[in-house]
Amino acid sequence: MMPVMVTSSIPLGRPFWTFWSASTLANVGDGIRLAAFPLLAASLTANPIAVAAVTAAQSLPWLVTGLLAGSLADRRRPRALLAQADTARVVVLGVLVVAVAMGWASLPLVLLASFLLGVGETVRDTAAQTALPGLVPERLLERANGRLVAGEIVGNEFVGPPVGAALFVAGAALPFAANGASLALAVMLLLTLPISIAARPPQDAPKQASPGVVAGLRWLAGQRMLRTLALVTAAVAAADSAWFAILVLYAEGPLGIGATGFGILLAAGALGGLLGSFIVDRLVAGRRHRMILTCSLAITAGIPAVLAVTTQLWAAILVIVVTSGSFAVLNVTVVSLRQRLVPRELLGRTIAAGRTLSFSAAAAGALLGGVLTAAIGIEAPFIFSGLVAVLATTAWWVVSRP
Repeated sequence: MMPVMVTSSIPLGRPFWTFWSASTLANVGDGIRLAAFPLLAASLTANPIAVAAVTAAQSLPWLVTGLLAGSLADRRRPRALLAQADTARVVVLGVLVVAVAMGWASLPLVLLASFLLGVGETVRDTAAQTALPGLVPERLLERANGRLVAGEIVGNEFVGPPVGAALFVAGAALPFAANGASLALAVMLLLTLPISIAARPPQDAPKQASPGVVAGLRWLAGQRMLRTLALVTAAVAAADSAWFAILVLYAEGPLGIGATGFGILLAAGALGGLLGSFIVDRLVAGRRHRMILTCSLAITAGIPAVLAVTTQLWAAILVIVVTSGSFAVLNVTVVSLRQRLVPRELLGRTIAAGRTLSFSAAAAGALLGGVLTAAIGIEAPFIFSGLVAVLATTAWWVVSRP
């Protein structure tokens, strides 16, 4: 048993905080775009399917190009790949800004831009996770990943969306220009990172990485613990998405709090995620990965079942805060464990495989939540989440035994 290491007093270092600043700027821009794209689509068409398609086009790249992004991240230096991905997104945003400002924007152009920006995001996110082990010592991975998740929550949920909506009211092209400016600043910060730090090779890595997407999938399939971890994490993502997809109906129906109350629930969830990202390194404290993963799997998927038996507002807020915090702990711990255990030359493909699986499961879970609600009732997705908690937690506990 490894001794518990106290790392809270060890600085993460200037290279990490430069990297964190670039990542947070990019996430602020993503949050701005997240709010602006549906507004732009709604200004071009009244068709709800078309408006929803613009939002879906931003997530679709994970299903289409996620594994290819992982393969690319294993072959290229992280600093260069991050800068190239953000620069490409700046170019796409520049074209969109001109089109919107000149009145040339059309729904096909918006769909194409949304998809291309999503492709760039898959490359950036995967490369960022492969870069981190070269920026901080291994014992600080949980803390560093937690700070990155905190920056992502602040950018994507707190700062970006309200800024994007406000800028769109002032001028339809402004939020996309602001998104491009934030990415350009992120690129400039990335280019200040020393190449030797951002691309530091592992000590025992082979001279040439195994080629192709299949090599990464084959390696992951042969690792019993990591394979199980990817599957149970995806199952929990599906369960979380199933009840979250109908949360607005639960807020307006059983809770009776309307749109304003629903916004309060979302804000509570963001605060919970922020809290979880700040305490995860203290929870793991060196080597308690198995126990923390077990608890976070059980809490993330299990606690929502409470909402099947109560319609108290305080209970709903508590459930959302706790589950969001636990989900943040789960994500940070999973990423940190992969960064420790996966060979560096396969890290990008393994991360991309896990994220692609989780995104696919989340999409399926959201649809299943709607089907269960229509067929059984509003309580069904919460009960489904509780059942997933039992199965996923048990599977992980059994497989991860020393």
